[in-house]
Amino acid sequence: MQKSLKKYFPVFILPTLAAFAVSFAVPFIMGVYLSFTEFKVVSESKWVGFLNYIKIFTTDKTFMNSLWLTVKFTVVSVITVNVIAFAIALLLTKGLKGTNLFRTVFFMPNLIGGIVLGHIWSLIINGVLGYFGVDITYNPDYGFWGLVILMNWQLIGYMMIIYIAGIQNIPDNLNEAAAIDGASPLQTLFHVTVPMVMPSVTICTFLTLTNSFKLFDQNLALNGKAPETSLLALDIYKTFYDHTGLKLAQWHGMGQAKAVVFFLLVAFIAFIQLRATRRKEVEH
Repeated sequence: MQKSLKKYFPVFILPTLAAFAVSFAVPFIMGVYLSFTEFKVVSESKWVGFLNYIKIFTTDKTFMNSLWLTVKFTVVSVITVNVIAFAIALLLTKGLKGTNLFRTVFFMPNLIGGIVLGHIWSLIINGVLGYFGVDITYNPDYGFWGLVILMNWQLIGYMMIIYIAGIQNIPDNLNEAAAIDGASPLQTLFHVTVPMVMPSVTICTFLTLTNSFKLFDQNLALNGKAPETSLLALDIYKTFYDHTGLKLAQWHGMGQAKAVVFFLLVAFIAFIQLRATRRKEVEH
């Protein structure tokens, strides 16, 4: 059996490697190269070195504004989504009536597409704020919290399912031992439940963090017309497609440089988050 696996392993792995190379590795390498060039089309790129990276941090004010807005949005979303999802998961593992129905209802928003969600919440929020003469599309303060509400509404149900799975995997004897030792419900929560669901915390934090940083279609549909409410992914899109004229090649190069910085930033933060949360996971 082992000999057969070794013999036919390349046959099964080569299609996967080829698809990975064509769809990810080659475009990624080309993208990194193009970030050091000015180009309208790939075949006519002109090497400019680090000029694009210098420009996005010095002359392009929208990039730093979008970067700071994305960081704030990610911090708020990661905290609110995970805290609320964990609280709901605790309630739905207490044997309440209609638990399965509640799980289904809370999970359903995750099945709706981002563009549709953005338009739905734009209508809802503007319908409420319209009485006060506020349009979420152009107001950066309301636009920020509108994105936070949308993100929570979409992701809480998904993260809740993961937390429920983690809570249900806690051995009953641990809670019984805590009760015998006289631990209060709050002490049991922080000294038994939370440490035991740290693998779920790692997964949920990673998913929330990456989804918040990469948010694009919801931002585009909800309040994408205002530069003050453009997150990083939308700002990169606008750099490519919202500039025309003789300097189009310059903007394309800057957009590609932003994309590379965006990738490195998300990868670095996700790596730090995974390292930090995995250290706290309980070893079985």
